[in-house]
Amino acid sequence: MNQRPIKLINFLLSILIILFAQQLLAEDDIKSTKEYPGRDLYPEIPFVELQHFYQKLKRNEVSVVDVRSAYEYDTLRIAGAINIPLASKTFASEMRKLRMSDNKPIVVYCNGKTCMKSYQAARKAAVDKIDNVIAYDAGILDFAKTFPKVTLLLGKTLNDPGKLISKEDFKKHLLTPEKFGERIADSSDIVLDVRDRFQREGISIFVGREYRVPIDNTKRLDQYIDQAIKENKALLIYDAAGKQVEWLQYYLEDRGLKSYYFMQGGISAYYKDMKLELNKL
Repeated sequence: MNQRPIKLINFLLSILIILFAQQLLAEDDIKSTKEYPGRDLYPEIPFVELQHFYQKLKRNEVSVVDVRSAYEYDTLRIAGAINIPLASKTFASEMRKLRMSDNKPIVVYCNGKTCMKSYQAARKAAVDKIDNVIAYDAGILDFAKTFPKVTLLLGKTLNDPGKLISKEDFKKHLLTPEKFGERIADSSDIVLDVRDRFQREGISIFVGREYRVPIDNTKRLDQYIDQAIKENKALLIYDAAGKQVEWLQYYLEDRGLKSYYFMQGGISAYYKDMKLELNKL
């Protein structure tokens, strides 16, 4: 029997399999790029994957810097990480001081895959001649879910990733700006503006109803939490863009508060809705 046709068929099948595998790999690369948009936006910044980062961390081969705000850091962080907020005026000097004290690679991280602060921090370090700074771009939430025993939640070891608040649980406490305003008008609930003084710019939107409490002022925040629990009222809370309250929710839950709502999108969404209404007039 002539084996040449069979060999030819097997050869062609092998080629097809290889081409199919290459197509799958290419699709995976595209998916990966979309999952981590910062890798396209900051192609010059080196990055480290979750598992590789953890192994380096476990062997004490890297210094770890959380570049988010102090409030986010205090809420949920990698154990052993130090906090040097990207927004701080002393970011470069503190990073330089860390580099001078230790020659290990510095891994910077922020919230997650679409948060660009880790890349921006690594780029700023490079501009300031601080070398060997790498972005861990999967962020704190992926790390916490995978390695809860080396993650701190409100200063205590997380241990159980089930303690992390899901997107669904967060959404249960969201009200649109319209519904938020209606609830204020129809109830005696306690209204809190948790923006800082720079975000607030002296503007109040619920005059006579709201209290100004910076999100990191836990002493004052506790007063209103205690009042809400005692008087069986809800806390209605808004920030600048609906992002900071995601971290505040951990503190509210830890304090045992059950009735609370956030304005979806924060004051930015409120102004946007107002503009749309005005355009209709």
